[in-house]
Amino acid sequence: MTIPARLRRTVLRARRDTCFLAAGVLPHLALVPVWAWAAATTARTGNWLLTVSMSAALVLLGTPVLTVVQRARYRVLIGVDVPRLTPTAPEQWTWASTARWLAATRPWRKIGYHLLLGPLLALLELLVLAVAAACLAGVIAYAWSWALPTGIRQDWFGYLTQLPAYTAAGLLLLCALPWTARAVARAEARLALGLLGPSRAQRLQERVDQLAVSRTDLIEAVDAERRRIERDLHDGTQQRLVSLAVNLGLALATRPDLPSDDREVIARAHLEAKEAITELNDLVRGLHPAVLEDRGLDAALSGLAARTPLPVRLRVNLEERVAPSVESVAYFVISEALTNATKHANAMHAEVIVRQVGEVLRVRVTDDGLGGADAAAGTGLTGLAKRVGSLDGAFHVSSPVGGPTTVTAELPCAR
Repeated sequence: MTIPARLRRTVLRARRDTCFLAAGVLPHLALVPVWAWAAATTARTGNWLLTVSMSAALVLLGTPVLTVVQRARYRVLIGVDVPRLTPTAPEQWTWASTARWLAATRPWRKIGYHLLLGPLLALLELLVLAVAAACLAGVIAYAWSWALPTGIRQDWFGYLTQLPAYTAAGLLLLCALPWTARAVARAEARLALGLLGPSRAQRLQERVDQLAVSRTDLIEAVDAERRRIERDLHDGTQQRLVSLAVNLGLALATRPDLPSDDREVIARAHLEAKEAITELNDLVRGLHPAVLEDRGLDAALSGLAARTPLPVRLRVNLEERVAPSVESVAYFVISEALTNATKHANAMHAEVIVRQVGEVLRVRVTDDGLGGADAAAGTGLTGLAKRVGSLDGAFHVSSPVGGPTTVTAELPCAR
């Protein structure tokens, strides 16, 4: 005989939930003896202060142990993971730091769960277990009733006239047991998640922190990949092009007897090779300048200012080197701003100021060009704004028609 898969799943789930509820009775009733002892001692001695202090100490000592037991019960029996709340302990314990730590941990929630809510949940669990026992007793009434003495069986069941009613009631309770046990288990799980685990605001904050860490890791991974591509191009493709240009130059210098048509082809190829090297140099420098990684932002900006066709006044004031991702974003903001000033704004002068104020790196690029730049118009400034935003930075462009144009970026640089 094959049991239907749906019925088999229902039976297994009912057994799991019933075992879960049965395992919660003793932990939920663990602090009841403390109540009983405190009430009896107070009634007998009248010394309520000593009784309350001792019972409070027992509750405070037992609460962490019971919390660990309950977390294990939820995780092992029904697969619900109640997260641990582990706020960072303050370096120095003061009244203010202690109050903040208590507000973060909220131990009164755990105490309320075990001390007040626990006995109520135990009563509910015992009720479900009693229903389970009653339904099993009703279903097998025909079997165990014949084990009773004849007189008792006749007094209780009136021969066999009441056994069908007991069996029908047991079957009805047996059909309702899976949903009843499931509902109680879900209610307990929700209460445990709300009282024994972090609050919703704390879970959201933890999720935000995790996303911030993963985003930082992603940015660093992209920056490392960009540096790897730069090294591969510089050490591989660029060296091959240089070798090709040198060979073509040697062919022109050492073979004066070549026909004019051949010399013209070689000379054109030599020129294109040198132009390709120049373009590749610009591409490599645009990906990630080697000097930025080797000597830092100050040296990289000095080289950038020297290559810019217009005069650039550069002022860099850094307390120490910032993170590589911050250096990269700051460099490309300045590079793009100077490129726009040269190609589009027809500027005559530019000024670049980079300084570190606390944990913020402030970058400002000003030119005396035509102005009219709009960061929301889908230009390169939009990409810079997104790149600055990836580090939780602030990006602003002030460019009235007629100039001047000021590009400002503030980047958090705390390591």
